Formats: sequence, structure tokens, C-alpha cells
Amino acid sequence: MTLSKRINELNESQTLAMARKSRELKAKGVHVINLSLGEPDFDTPDFIKEAAKKAIEDNYSHYSPVAGYLDLREAISEKFKRDNHLEYIPDEIVVSTGAKQSLINAIMCLVNPGDEVIIFTPYWVSYTSMVQLAEGVPVFVKAGVEQDFKPTADQIEAAISPRTKLLIFSSPCNPTGSVLTYEELSEIAEILRKYPHIYAISDEIYEHIVFEEKHISLASFSEIKDRVITVNGLSKGYAMTGWRIGYIGAPKRIAQACDKFQGQFTSGTCTISQRAAIAALKADPSEIGYMREAFYRRRNIVIDLLSEIPGFRLNLPKGAFYVFPDVSKLLGKHYMGNKISTTEDLCMYLLNHAHVSTVSGDAFGASNCIRISYAASENDLIDAISRIHEAVNKLKD
Repeated sequence: MTLSKRINELNESQTLAMARKSRELKAKGVHVINLSLGEPDFDTPDFIKEAAKKAIEDNYSHYSPVAGYLDLREAISEKFKRDNHLEYIPDEIVVSTGAKQSLINAIMCLVNPGDEVIIFTPYWVSYTSMVQLAEGVPVFVKAGVEQDFKPTADQIEAAISPRTKLLIFSSPCNPTGSVLTYEELSEIAEILRKYPHIYAISDEIYEHIVFEEKHISLASFSEIKDRVITVNGLSKGYAMTGWRIGYIGAPKRIAQACDKFQGQFTSGTCTISQRAAIAALKADPSEIGYMREAFYRRRNIVIDLLSEIPGFRLNLPKGAFYVFPDVSKLLGKHYMGNKISTTEDLCMYLLNHAHVSTVSGDAFGASNCIRISYAASENDLIDAISRIHEAVNKLKD
């Protein structure tokens, strides 16, 4: 059977691949601590689960509108107003099967073959593949640990060409945990104001997990709001990864296009999840504050312990639940005759010898880094980093 060129050229998600390798080791009886997946280790709050149970009892078992139930889109509209100071009416909102689908909907509806898409790098693992599926051309604007993994306005503007159609970024960022400040976002808004042919996708899925900073939405800069697609969802902040609820707020013409596109693929997302999402979004954000507080404590523990490991260069992530150390000083070292040439080699070494699962920075466009998720218990994190430290100490020049 001959598969399409499209699927043959599509990369497997390295985060999911590493998780699979971890499961294979665990199946052999190895005690693996998995710090590779971006999934909260909390259960969905009870009040949200109760709303889902009621939806089943009330027979929400039929197709919903493609864009989602009206009362859910009204709840999202109110959430945008309450949390982000954004005005999106229900007709400017589309609910999808996770923020991942929200992203691909928007990309497929905006990008033509040959259009250039600026991607802030390090980037979330699927951005590049999505752009390539749309036959767009990824243009990477890279920033290292020395600048908190955030590109400057000059870097962004230098990447713009007449073929630039879109720029994509996440804040808080997966994989770096960096958070764009008001001043940094205002500089991006000024660039967009100067180039009216460029749209922006602002991925804000981690907005409820922010430390020492305030989350700001790019669309809050009114002069460019009509070219911003705000992507969000319930997976991270509400511990609802398996419920698969994401959404966009966007100019009506773009929202209508995403509705049309989604109608040919999945139609409306799970009705029970939609009813649960209403309860989640109508609740005061303080109801989920305990998760953010736990992630904050874990971040501090992880940063303190990782900073003691030779060869690890760190920023201080202000959001999400990741640390993205630059480990370039470890590349070229050896263990029992085996050379650690790449961060993929290092991650496999840590998996096989420390029994800790991490992800190579190659997956995120930063080949000198690895991603460590601290969405795990404090005891597991302390144990895992102790193992990493011990394994790194065994490497020889």
C-alpha cells in the first residue's frame, strides 16, 4: 500500500514517542519517572465532573452545532471578558476537540501554499507540522536561554517578507515556560500594525498557570485585534486533557471559516464535554488556583535542584509547567564508550540509565536543550532530578 506524500513527510510527535518508550520500559518492570508529557497530574475538579454526569442524565447525546452549543459560546464570551478583557461575541467563537484542533483549523483556513509563517522558536511541537500540512513555509525566529527564549522585536521584524501571512507563538510557552510581558506584546502589536497583511495566532492554553507575571492577551491591543486568533482550552488549567475542549476567539470571517472547515472533519465536539466546560468556565478562576500554587512550589524545587547539575543552563520559567535547560555543555561526553552527540542521545541515556523520561529539544526547534515537565508529584520530581544528577556525573569527557 502506497501512503500519501503528506503522511510520509509528517513527523511523529516526539513527546508522544518518548511517552511510548517510557511505557515500554515500565511494562518490563522498570520504575520510570515520566517527565516527558505535558499533562497535569491532577484529576478534573468534582464540580466539573458533576456537570458532566448531569449532562448524561439530561440526554445530551445528540449532535451539537459545529461551533459548539450557544450557551457554551456565551460562557466563553464571558470568560474572555472577565479574564482577558476581550470582547468576542458567540459568533466569533468556535469550540473544537481540543486546542490542537483549534490551531489546525485556523492554520488551514489562513495559510495558502507558499505562504510564510513566522514561528517563535522554541515552539510547541506541532506548529511546524501543521504549517507544513497547509503547504506553508515555516520561518523560525530563534531565541536562546540567554534571552529567556523570547525573540526581540528586531528579530521578528527581520523575518518578515512580502510572503509572510501569519505568526504563531504561545505565552506562557510550551516548552520554555517563558511568559511575554505587556511591553513585549506591545512591541509585537506594533509590528502587526505596521504590516497589515500579517495575522497572528496567540496560543494561550497555559494562561491559568502563571507565576510572578500577569497573563496578557495579544488581542487586547485593540488596533490589531481584527487580525488575532486567540486559542485557548480547558486541558491545562482545569486538568481536563482527556475531555478534549478547545476554542478560538477570532474575527467573525475567520470564525465562520473554521466552522466550515471543522464541519467537514469532526463537526461539533463531545456534547458531554461541552456541558462540563460550561461549569468550568463559569466558575471563579480561584476554584482552580490550588493547581497553580502546586506548580509554583514544584517549579521552585526543580529549579533549585537542576541548578546544581553541572552543564545545565537555566532560565526562570514564569508559567506553564516546564523547564527547558540548555545542555550543550554535555554534548560530546561519553558513557562506557558511548558518545552523547545529541540531546536525543542524552534523553535516551537518561531514560535507559536514570529511568527518567524527558524530551529532546529537537522536537521544539532547539537542539541544545531538553524539556522537563514538572507536572508530577514533589517526591517524584526530587527522585527524578537526583537520578538525572547522578547520571550526568557519570559522563566523561
